[in-house]
Amino acid sequence: MTDASGHNTGSYDATRARVETYFDKTATRVWDRLTSDAPVSRIRETVRRGRDDMRARMLARLPEDLTGARVLDAGCGTGMMTQELAARGADVVAVDISPQLVGIAETRMPGALRPRVTFHAGDMLDPSLGRFDAVMAMDSLIYYRAGDIRNALSGLGKRCGGPVVFTVAPRTPLLMGMWYAGKAFPRSDRSPVMIPHAPARLAQAVRDIGRIKDIGRVSVGFYISQALEFTA
Repeated sequence: MTDASGHNTGSYDATRARVETYFDKTATRVWDRLTSDAPVSRIRETVRRGRDDMRARMLARLPEDLTGARVLDAGCGTGMMTQELAARGADVVAVDISPQLVGIAETRMPGALRPRVTFHAGDMLDPSLGRFDAVMAMDSLIYYRAGDIRNALSGLGKRCGGPVVFTVAPRTPLLMGMWYAGKAFPRSDRSPVMIPHAPARLAQAVRDIGRIKDIGRVSVGFYISQALEFTA
């Protein structure tokens, strides 16, 4: 299958299906606890702290006052980023491939913020979601290859008047080792595998459609993620 630009989307569709199955059928309970105040293991506590740090780093790229801005939370999960965007005054479209996670996000949304948020279970790249002033995609593109990320940024960039702030798994020795080890397991026995990327290579891959800026890495225990900003 190809998109409107003629790029192959089969890889994206196949990965999206695996991600949906994992988060909607296998890991919902884990992510429910991880993104709450519930006690978790020490390993998962480092992931929780890392995600908190990354969310703050990404939000720092947007104004404190987002009144009147329409923002896409692409891969909203249980809605932690969505809540902070809405608290700044943004009108937020919160989308996730997992209906179960979207349901948790809706349940957790404070009543005072609820009128500012539109929840949607489906593809974060769906053009019918409309135009935005900014896009936040925290850890929702980490399973995709460079060509899929390029296509995603191209589509989002055409519908976004501001930055697309997103994360990738960086090409560190640890993550590369985990990536190769994960490939040794039968596909049915593993969660979606993060695809490590070098920011410079991604910037080169999108140079004809926009610019990527490296906005820093967060590394806390078992959480390692690289924040990038794309502008068309």
